[in-house]
Amino acid sequence: MTLPNHQMGKLYLVPAPLDFGCNQEIDLQQVMPKGTLSVAANLTHWICENAKTTRAYLKRIDAFIPLKATVQTQTITELPRHVHKKGDHQAGFDAKPLLAAALSGQDIGLVSEAGMPAVADPGSSVVRAAHELGLQVIPLVGPISLLLALASSGLNGQNFAFVGYLPQEAQERARRIKELEQYALKTGQTQLFIETPYRNAALWTSLVQTLQANTRLSFSSGISLPEAVNQSTTVQQWRKSAQGMAASQLPEGLNNQTPAVFALGA
Repeated sequence: MTLPNHQMGKLYLVPAPLDFGCNQEIDLQQVMPKGTLSVAANLTHWICENAKTTRAYLKRIDAFIPLKATVQTQTITELPRHVHKKGDHQAGFDAKPLLAAALSGQDIGLVSEAGMPAVADPGSSVVRAAHELGLQVIPLVGPISLLLALASSGLNGQNFAFVGYLPQEAQERARRIKELEQYALKTGQTQLFIETPYRNAALWTSLVQTLQANTRLSFSSGISLPEAVNQSTTVQQWRKSAQGMAASQLPEGLNNQTPAVFALGA
């Protein structure tokens, strides 16, 4: 392990609002601390998930706190696409070259499209590389969808796990749901997972059909937005509320356009 060298630049983990992919943008001042926006406005070097959305985010910041350098002159480097698809750890990606500017004294921001980078998003390889190079890593305060969803679920917040995406194929998805349920009921550990919005309906239908009646199932959609919805009850109650509804109809607040976080447990 290399101890941080304070003469080198720092790596800041910069959260982004949770409105990516949603129909409207939230007022940054409502969800982002001024201190976080101030640090972000002072950075000129970025490592990101997507350069286009990073530039759009910087323009939003600039509306409240003037940027140190124009968006056009900022150095913005995207993580390779294979890191997105396989995940930082499975891809075996060496991110040290992306941090070269920090070795010369420049602070660097790591940002994803929504929420905290490196949490349910790419970026952990960059954080790991920063530690190995002796850079100071500073996480900034901002919204994290997984924790907001967990806090609003009524499920166990003392023991929980994020398990990523469930399988797309119906039988494999049902098998995985049963596996997670058995573990949750045995250990008391809440299981959190997400899905690409356009597959929300298929996932929800599978959950309600597969889980045991007394298992508690929750979803949080549009987190931090004005129309945010957090609902949590037993599968038995979800089934009752679905009676008389069209087979494809989702609970109020859950749709195939808005990102959501799902959780199940005892």
